[in-house]
Amino acid sequence: MRICSLLPSATEIVAGLGLADELVAISHECDHPPNIGTKPVVVRSVIETDRPSREIDAQVRASVAERRGLYRLDDALLRTLDPTLVITQDLCDVCAVTPTEVQRAMAGLTPAPRLLSLNPSRLDDVFEDIGRIGSATHREERATQWVKALKSRVQQICRTVAGAPVRRVACLEWLDPLYSAGHWVPELVALAGGEDLLGKPGEKSSVVSWEQVRATAPEVIVLMPCGLSVERTLLELDRLTSRSGWAALPAVMQEEVYAVDGPAYFNRPGPRLVDGLELLAALFHPRLFPSRPPGARRIGSMAV
Repeated sequence: MRICSLLPSATEIVAGLGLADELVAISHECDHPPNIGTKPVVVRSVIETDRPSREIDAQVRASVAERRGLYRLDDALLRTLDPTLVITQDLCDVCAVTPTEVQRAMAGLTPAPRLLSLNPSRLDDVFEDIGRIGSATHREERATQWVKALKSRVQQICRTVAGAPVRRVACLEWLDPLYSAGHWVPELVALAGGEDLLGKPGEKSSVVSWEQVRATAPEVIVLMPCGLSVERTLLELDRLTSRSGWAALPAVMQEEVYAVDGPAYFNRPGPRLVDGLELLAALFHPRLFPSRPPGARRIGSMAV
């Protein structure tokens, strides 16, 4: 089998099923597992991701308004690699190449590769997608056992936080403008023993005003900008700390503001969402989880 994965999360799943050697092409964002970067890259972003958050947002909005694609697919390379299975998504135009673009690029390939399009919005959808990829790659049993193990970890978190005080949480997926985190994140917050004050389970991320954030008076703030590392997020902290009323927020006064690794644990609908769940549970209830998983930095003391 010759697999082309245009999604970082799908690449993780394919590799986790023991099929890394059968990956013939990946996207520019596929970076896990670490050794996957040697694979040919067939899609790249046209957005200048090294720009400040507001400029990136402006570029995305302009491209969407003008119906210009955010990504460029290397049609010639894709055809040369001749995949038998192409995995893409139909969830978000900002996240990856759309199925329509992929179908256009695959026109003329004989035989035509199978196109598997994923559209997860909840944690169970992610588990189902692991099964779908397992079925498409003849790794059904391995996928089933993997999902069983992931669900067992989720259940363990739920048992541990049961009866603990529910924490009031604000999760921000972009800092300028402000976006609440959506899709599976509010569900992860609830499973970890918190209440997401800005997002709703299964719904898209959305723009929120600073007044909305202030009005919720969160006890915990988790910064998980889409596609940005912890270090990059810290460079843009002034987008929040300079706002009126920031210092008076309960989360700030209690030093419970955290920058987390969004791409690794929260932005991508893959198996590491369960790692993200375990991280949130440890942030919300440190006494119940004395050894905190890596991937977060506290704002204020800057302690890792």
